[in-house]
Amino acid sequence: MNTVFYGIVEEEKERNLDRQEVCQEKINSLPKGFLVKKERGKKAYYYLQYWNGERNVSKYLKKEIDIVEVKDQIAERKHLEGVIKRLKLEYEQMCKVVKE
Repeated sequence: MNTVFYGIVEEEKERNLDRQEVCQEKINSLPKGFLVKKERGKKAYYYLQYWNGERNVSKYLKKEIDIVEVKDQIAERKHLEGVIKRLKLEYEQMCKVVKE
């Protein structure tokens, strides 16, 4: 039908894939898993837990700065995973438009 429209959709598909790639690179640089708080007596200890293959790994976080930083990084990772999910959905929709 309209070649200009399809050209724009194709360009947008490429931009979408580029954004997905950038988000995935950021995700790969962030820690995976979640924070766990364990209390012993009156002290609280924080661990970063994640799956490494078939093993569950716990990494002790010693400093308060580490805890806050890891918490922020995990939140950013979750946000970026949601962005990628939306980008993939948009990409699928654009593919359907171009095929029609």
